[in-house]
Amino acid sequence: MRWTYFIVLQIAVISLVVVLVYKHQSKVALVKLPPPALAQWYKPENKRQVWLHNMFKLRRELQAVQFYAQQQNSTYLKPWSEELAAHYLKIGEMVPSWQHKLDKAAIAAITTGVNNQNYDAVLSAINSLQRSCDACHDDYRAVTALTYRSADFSNITIEAAQPFNRHMASLSKQVNQIKIASQDNMPELAISSLQELKLGMNALGQTCRHCHKNERKNYPNEAMQQTLINLEQSLNSGTIKEQARALGTLAVQACARCHGTHRVSADSKKLLLKQPTLLELLRH
Repeated sequence: MRWTYFIVLQIAVISLVVVLVYKHQSKVALVKLPPPALAQWYKPENKRQVWLHNMFKLRRELQAVQFYAQQQNSTYLKPWSEELAAHYLKIGEMVPSWQHKLDKAAIAAITTGVNNQNYDAVLSAINSLQRSCDACHDDYRAVTALTYRSADFSNITIEAAQPFNRHMASLSKQVNQIKIASQDNMPELAISSLQELKLGMNALGQTCRHCHKNERKNYPNEAMQQTLINLEQSLNSGTIKEQARALGTLAVQACARCHGTHRVSADSKKLLLKQPTLLELLRH
């Protein structure tokens, strides 16, 4: 009888969890996080993007094996299939916890098919292997790219040891202060805010150069600098419409384009890697 109560209690708890998950499915997104062992194959823990290079090789080798199997060309098929097997099995060596995810049966079938010149078997095994790769990519590719390939600005400081996020917030305030002063006919305040914005943009540019070392276009680039000149001229002698146009152009050139690349991925990464508290979990 006691076991009956225990089993009923377990069923009730599981049912409650299922109901809660179902009722909140529109508010919760399930994401599979990659294993920590993957970090050692990405920068900065590794000097080279070793994991990515292995993936690139696999993609090329899959295509080559499929191509030469379709052509029934055993001369080129065999060396490409050997490279494919070696780099595919390397996944399990690099991340041991993913050993069980490998479709070793498909690799064995490719090898056997190549040795027996059974090209239909090779093509069938390639299709099976591709489905296995696609399933893993669906689970991990996007979150892995966010985790290891998107920028992390949390440890960056600007001049006077100012945190990066605080500096960016000050730039946003200066842009809005220019707009407010322009709209309310306070040209001196607008121009002084513009001068502060220029200094802030130049300080930010020094930080950008740490990653964008080989790019000819610095921040602020020539187009932004010309827009800054146009904005200052319009604040001195132009109409409110001209001022708004110049400020809007600057916002697109100096803010929106970089945010589209960096801010979206950085914010997503921060949200993804945040460790929720017990209270936050209970609230959800």
